Amino acid sequence: MLLDTIDRRLLDGWQRDLPLEPRPFARIGDMLNVSEGEVLDRLARFAAEGALSRVGATLRPNTAGASTLAAVAAPEGELEAAARRIAAEPGVNHVYAREDAWNIWFVATGPDRAHVQAALTRIALNTGLSVIDLPLVRPYHIDLGFSLDGTRQASSEPEEAELDALRLGDDAILDYLTQGLDLTALPYRAMAGALGLEEAHVVARIQALVGAGIITRLGLILRHRALGWTANAMVVWHIPEAEVDAAGKRLAAQPGVTLCYRRRPDAGAWPFNLYCMIHARSREEGLETLDSAASGAGIGTLNRRVLFSTRCFKQRGAMVASRPEAAA
Repeated sequence: MLLDTIDRRLLDGWQRDLPLEPRPFARIGDMLNVSEGEVLDRLARFAAEGALSRVGATLRPNTAGASTLAAVAAPEGELEAAARRIAAEPGVNHVYAREDAWNIWFVATGPDRAHVQAALTRIALNTGLSVIDLPLVRPYHIDLGFSLDGTRQASSEPEEAELDALRLGDDAILDYLTQGLDLTALPYRAMAGALGLEEAHVVARIQALVGAGIITRLGLILRHRALGWTANAMVVWHIPEAEVDAAGKRLAAQPGVTLCYRRRPDAGAWPFNLYCMIHARSREEGLETLDSAASGAGIGTLNRRVLFSTRCFKQRGAMVASRPEAAA
């Protein structure tokens, strides 16, 4: 995708801190010296070309709603059919094919753990495949925003979310934001109207949830493959339990690591407990970045597996509140 200077400033500058004011795209236009209409036109083009997933929010896992990472091992020749069955489950928001015997990886989300578990059960029945369930234990770095020019900045461990900031009705607000704001001049007013709320209330609640660390990022959520970051790998390690938190913190702080977290292993099928994501423009660049990060974290290549993504079947925001289609 060809990007001009304004495109790059827009995509790089507004992956977070979307203005919480009635006309956020006008404010962005002022910063870029273009009109509100031009900002909206560019965003609409990015969405149509697959580079923009949504303008909305990412949430700290398991603060509002529940989620888990899961995988199945589809036989050769059945991968695409199984992936499409999994993607059809409403609460599943990410589905990727990856290079491994466990070759379809997905994230199941919902308003609570019971909803997620029911989705995993349905997926096992609909595909005829065993599902490994790998719940999050601890996040070390969960903000996927990064510069399109390849600049790699080290990250810091996220602070604990303030769960007591949640109020009745926030689940609907959060669910709307994970699906994305309307690309219109008054997106918060449109959101408020859809939810039957006042615009000022919606903006105040978003601000409170950002401040509480429940919303980890509010802004442009990009699809990196469409923007040239096509060599993306999930990397997993089996680290001794007494050492995994220290290793995770060191790994998350390495430049080039775009996500890092600890998950509960499946003792019978998947022993790995430390995960990170590497996003790169080529396989060689990804492996170079990985080796540098692993060396810097002091964990090397022992008990490590690298799973490059080969295809994206679904990418959207998490489900926080029950929706009509989820009951179908």
